[in-house]
Amino acid sequence: MDILIPDIGDAEDVVVVEICVAVGDDIGADDAVVVIESDKASMEVPAGFAGRVASIEVALGDEVRQGQLIVRLEEADAQVTKGAAAPPADAPDEAETVAEAAPAEPSPEANADPETTVRVEMPDVGEATDVVVIEISAKKGDRVTSDDVLLVVESDKASMEIPAGMAGVVQEIHVAEGDPVVEGSLLATLFVQGAIPETAKTRPPVQETSSDDASETEDAPETNDGSETTDETDKKVAPEPGSPKRAAHLTNDKGGVDSDESGAPADRVYAGPAVRRLGRELGVDLKQVRGSGARGRIVKDDVKAFVKTQLTKPDRGGGGGIPEVPAIDFKRFGEIELQPMTRIQSSGATNLHRSWLNVVHVTQHDDADVTEMEAFRATLKGEAEAAGVKVTPLAFIIKACCQVLKAMPTFNASLDAQGRNFILKKYYHIGFAVDTDQGLVVPVIRNADQLGIFDLSRQIADLAEKARTRKLGLDDVQGASFTISSLGNLGGTGFTPIVNAPEVAILGVSRLAIQPVWNGETFEPRKLLPLSLSYDHRAINGAEGGRFMVMLCDLLKDLRRLTL
Repeated sequence: MDILIPDIGDAEDVVVVEICVAVGDDIGADDAVVVIESDKASMEVPAGFAGRVASIEVALGDEVRQGQLIVRLEEADAQVTKGAAAPPADAPDEAETVAEAAPAEPSPEANADPETTVRVEMPDVGEATDVVVIEISAKKGDRVTSDDVLLVVESDKASMEIPAGMAGVVQEIHVAEGDPVVEGSLLATLFVQGAIPETAKTRPPVQETSSDDASETEDAPETNDGSETTDETDKKVAPEPGSPKRAAHLTNDKGGVDSDESGAPADRVYAGPAVRRLGRELGVDLKQVRGSGARGRIVKDDVKAFVKTQLTKPDRGGGGGIPEVPAIDFKRFGEIELQPMTRIQSSGATNLHRSWLNVVHVTQHDDADVTEMEAFRATLKGEAEAAGVKVTPLAFIIKACCQVLKAMPTFNASLDAQGRNFILKKYYHIGFAVDTDQGLVVPVIRNADQLGIFDLSRQIADLAEKARTRKLGLDDVQGASFTISSLGNLGGTGFTPIVNAPEVAILGVSRLAIQPVWNGETFEPRKLLPLSLSYDHRAINGAEGGRFMVMLCDLLKDLRRLTL
């Protein structure tokens, strides 16, 4: 018998956070086998059948989807199928046997002719025309490996890197940037390993030359043009392969060449024109891209990978041209402790940040006089206890909000992807924020407009308890059309709740306080409830926001209006 992931609605990034059984366990139909969690809630998956666990098909942290196999069961009295016999303990490992039998691959240097100067010629370029040298990547005296790029050529359609092909020292580069080349053109000559002249052998891979090196270079042979090598030339050291100084000539953004006397690139970017063009199209600063090509050369895949990384990495405040918050080593100031955020906290932070960046937030504040509402609520205490519920102000606020949303449907809506149309919702599913030890969770009361005060109070209590004990189902946290964030007795006289996009509005409720209110003749104590309405200004203007608050405050001040 197979246990599958049930319907999880439109939840994304659902992962296994707990495995409740082990292979061999006898379980009942109601026993939980795993606990899964989305960015909004966690859910236990029951077995559904009684039996013995034969295998567990998922692991902690696995991402799962509806219909995926998670556990296999067999009848409790069935024999567990045994796996294939293990190989004898003294049997040799197959991978090791193959590795021992495989002959060592000879190195390129071992096959090189020690007495030959190698010619590097232009390979077959097919039907390409007008092929020119656009970049010289090495210079005379450089040590190169077989994969190091000597130069780059470009036709009217593509560019191509020309590698050395053998390890050695560059004897001469026979072309210059801008030179046209054809198949067979001599590009460079190399001294291969084993036939390197004494001047090349004595060049250390460092920036300074010792006195012993200087004495050896005094007997250096003549160069190809017949002139003797000067002491200044001998002191110039060939950089190691992979060093940035190897890229003495680099194409700039306009296709030209940037270089300086030291051989270091003026713009510190080692990339061909095609890659630079791609970087400009994608808005990528190539100075921030790490090259994976020969000697750190940036290729197109590096640019694409950089863009993907920037799009998927957690945003610390950057994005959209916003400067990132600088990373600070807080250990410099004292002792610290690194505490990971819970999955719900992390997902909530991402959602809030996305909403803050994409919604044009406006917040309006007002105080609702709830003196009569609180007096009426007190009279319900005995009746509520008999019904097994506790009536809170939130039940009255939800009831009043539903009536206002019916009168002003754009508050119970969303904007389409283009922001040109309202998606008006004919249902009134009200979300309310619950503070838990895992973070803020927003369960949803469905069809709240059809429920009475006692039914609303019962659902508020039940969903809040589920949220705190991590028992919310996925249906319990989806589909809200309007959200209320109530601080209750925690305090505060007002705040700016962030719209839970794609909703367009959210109501914040702060702590009720008794304040003196002028009635025209004297001051009298009244119970005032601070309300904060945040909304998406693209969908709702200030006048509409003001009318919403006036109507809501009137309903809470005189509950008889709820019957109109």
